[in-house]
Amino acid sequence: MSEGEGKKAASSWLNVAVDYGPLLVFLAAYRWNAPETPNAAGELAAIIAGTGAFMVAAILALLISKWRLGKVSPMLWFSTALIVGFGSLTIFFGDPTFVQLKPTIIYATFGIALLGGVFAGKALLRILLEAAFEGLTEEGWLKLSRNWGVFFLVLAGLNEVLRAQMSFEGWLWAKLWVFLPLTFLFTFSQIPMLMKHGLALEGKDEALKDEPPTGS
Repeated sequence: MSEGEGKKAASSWLNVAVDYGPLLVFLAAYRWNAPETPNAAGELAAIIAGTGAFMVAAILALLISKWRLGKVSPMLWFSTALIVGFGSLTIFFGDPTFVQLKPTIIYATFGIALLGGVFAGKALLRILLEAAFEGLTEEGWLKLSRNWGVFFLVLAGLNEVLRAQMSFEGWLWAKLWVFLPLTFLFTFSQIPMLMKHGLALEGKDEALKDEPPTGS
């Protein structure tokens, strides 16, 4: 592997860490502070502790992205702003609903934006992923933007269903064991379409690592 390829692979894995690291911190902080005997006051204290840790981790992830990658993606800026804003509301009002709504807003916003771009003939996903999908045709970009737009809207709906049906801890675990696997499976499912529209074989592995962030 050349030095350039090594740096690209490292940055790809750093992207994954920046996207999902704050969620793992959230889960760890919540579990660390969760009461042994379930009670409302202890549960709320654990949620507040986890939310605070989530906010700090999200800000650190943004700073690391800027430091190591030299840039911060629009989605990461948006996600971090919502984490801080809705996290602050959760802590202030003592209501976990705010932080649980954050993924729904992110997924819905980007889903609508991507599909709106497709209807206007613009592949907005190119802004995020052009370096990872070298050689992809315009038709391929439009199809990829369309597919991710639909997928984001599905995730928004799924988040609302799980938020309504599960406990807070169950919802947190679902973020790790439902949303994360679904995202990787969906990413893999796009490879045949991408290859039909110009994605080079040697770029396939990097494309899998550089899927759009999902706003943990």
